[in-house]
Amino acid sequence: MNDEPRTLKVVFQAAELKRTALEGTYEPNSPTYRDDLSEALKLYQECMQIINKISLFSPNEGLEDIATSDLHYLLVNYRIAELIQKVSTQSPQERKVALNTTREAYERFLHLLDNYSILSASDSKLFTDYNEDPTAFSTISTADPAARRNAKIANFKAEKELKKKLEYMRNSPRYLEDGGDEEAVRELYLTEISFCTHMSFQGLESINREMEILAQAPSPLGPQATTVQDDERRRQESRDNGYSERLDAPLSSLLSSNRGPLLSKEGKPLRPFTLTSNRQELQKGVFRPGHNLPTMSIDEYLEEERRRGNIIEGGGEASGRQPEPDEDDIEKADAETMKAREWDEFKEANPRGSGNTLNRG
Repeated sequence: MNDEPRTLKVVFQAAELKRTALEGTYEPNSPTYRDDLSEALKLYQECMQIINKISLFSPNEGLEDIATSDLHYLLVNYRIAELIQKVSTQSPQERKVALNTTREAYERFLHLLDNYSILSASDSKLFTDYNEDPTAFSTISTADPAARRNAKIANFKAEKELKKKLEYMRNSPRYLEDGGDEEAVRELYLTEISFCTHMSFQGLESINREMEILAQAPSPLGPQATTVQDDERRRQESRDNGYSERLDAPLSSLLSSNRGPLLSKEGKPLRPFTLTSNRQELQKGVFRPGHNLPTMSIDEYLEEERRRGNIIEGGGEASGRQPEPDEDDIEKADAETMKAREWDEFKEANPRGSGNTLNRG
């Protein structure tokens, strides 16, 4: 067996193969998926150990000092964060630990790019905003709903354009690492870094939103150690207090509930009872239906409502008929005449349309 340490290139290629295989898997809950995910994480972590051991990246260097073949090693921390987010957890506490680990990997990735001045002006501003308040970071700073919607659409379009550009470069022979143009290969790696930078800020914002939800999750109850003696003691206390887990009470308890005095010495009732006037009334209710029987007929009810004035009579043709005037009632005739005369005077003083002052030409 060969015990020689593997090179960074070999380990990174193995990690990339594992990660690519995971992207096409649609069963994240299967044991095979979890094993492959754990293996990919171990490979990327081994890449980080080799990078730190050989001091591949230095804060004293610039982007032009990094060889083209070493550019894709800048993405190791991003790949680690990407994979940790896919790890399944069993509780909110475990998920919080995974999210914090993911956040740290994203931060290492962005700090490394910032040291080499790889971040664009917009990404550099986002990174500054993140460092000011990591837990409240958002790629959209405005609270206006319309502006937030437009910003989300812009982020989605930028992500789509970067994906389209990467897909074109990877399928073009000019950008192949083996046999391709070095400048083209370097452009491919830098484009991939730009895409991963964009997704890192999206991932940090997603972590903050998920942490807000997890903060509202109830804390799990701690395990309580109980013994057989404790359980037996609780059961005995329940029996002494008359408690039973049976839904149907035993016959003995039903019979015993109807025994004993009805009232205490202070006059308080000790058990349920029913007041009846006499035995005949109780006897009449034996075959009585469960619902209340009517006490009057419909005609009697309507007559009572009419007597109370709750029925409005009239309407129809009868309501439009004018009563015949009584020629012998002189006072009523004079009152009608005065009423008609006052109405005529009012119409002369207030012609039609005099009150409408808004729609005049």
